[in-house]
This record gives sequence, structure tokens and C-alpha cells, in this order.
Amino acid sequence: MEAYPEKNCSIDRLVTHAKLVEATKAGRKTQQRRNGVYGWPGETFELDGMTFVVTDLKRQRLGDMTDADANAEGYPSLDMYRDLILKMHAGMTWQEDALVWVHSFAAQTD
Repeated sequence: MEAYPEKNCSIDRLVTHAKLVEATKAGRKTQQRRNGVYGWPGETFELDGMTFVVTDLKRQRLGDMTDADANAEGYPSLDMYRDLILKMHAGMTWQEDALVWVHSFAAQTD
């Protein structure tokens, strides 16, 4: 197993916004970027009775994000993702070299 840093927050806080919860449940959202680690690969979380498993955790520069990454976040384009993130976090600036943790996940199938 790869050595990951300690978690900054509970996995239950990984996906919280109502629209993003719905996008996750519908399979349109399969990633969440955070400044810290919220869950490790193999760990599960629940959204409205559905169970999801973290399939991958990696670091990424914001400047390396693509439209495909924004789609995996549940947004139609990188521009829309960036605009909404900056609107949600007043005073934040988009820094191309800023590193974030990319949590990838999928609905758990038994």
C-alpha cells in the first residue's frame, strides 16, 4: 500500500453539496478535489443510502486540470469548475501550481 498522509477531514465530508451528491449518485461525478486527504483507496462512504468506494488518491496541480477532469468533478467545463470554485471560496485565487488531492470513487457493487 502506498503511504498517504494523515487525513485532514472525515470521508463523510468528501461530497456534501446537494447538487454534487445528486451528480455522484447519478454517476456523473466520480472525483473530488480537496486541499487535504479525506479518504484512502478502499475506504467507503455513503450518500443517501448508496455506498461509494474510493478507487484512487493522487496529487495534481490545478494547472494540469483538463475539461475531462472538470467533467469527472460533475461540471461541463474547466472554466465553469474554476469559476464556481472561486465563487464558493471568497478571496481565493486560482494558482496553477497549487497541489490538490484528487479522490476518485465509484458506486460500490456487491
